[in-house]
Amino acid sequence: MAYLSESDKKFLLESIRDIPDFPKPGIVFKDITTLLNNKQAFSLLIDHLEKRYKEYDLDYIAGIESRGFIFGSALAARLEIGFVPIRKKGKLPYTTVAEKYSLEYGFDEIEVHIDAFGHKKGAKVLLIDDLIATGGTAVAAANLINKVEAECIEACFLIGLKFLKGEEKLKDITKVYTILEID
Repeated sequence: MAYLSESDKKFLLESIRDIPDFPKPGIVFKDITTLLNNKQAFSLLIDHLEKRYKEYDLDYIAGIESRGFIFGSALAARLEIGFVPIRKKGKLPYTTVAEKYSLEYGFDEIEVHIDAFGHKKGAKVLLIDDLIATGGTAVAAANLINKVEAECIEACFLIGLKFLKGEEKLKDITKVYTILEID
């Protein structure tokens, strides 16, 4: 199983820009656009993910809207497998299955097409997104994958905010791999 060296992790972390007080005071937003437009950083990341997941015998990669689409589709192309978008409610055109999750103030909902995994029971799916914080969206996405009779075999995140404990919630559903952990 492939892991990044500490120097590679440092390089990736340094390619991500911090935006203080966004979207609200007290939050330090991790802006991955600076990693995406850095060809060495983005190539290092996708090369690493390809090495890690090429032996998993995956059927699909599912990416959470919207940044999970970037990493997920690039990796799916490398692995020559299908990509499935997990989107906010009302954004998919065909029959969907939905999952609600809690927000700080209220609820939100994500969906996947009912036939997203080709009616293949037990299809092996990697869930991917840029960041895991409190884990609400990721837990809902993993539940959706399992709800349509596929199997979420692992969830992968570029960044994990350890202090928000989202990974702990998700580990009850699937294995979790976080490349860069921030305490």
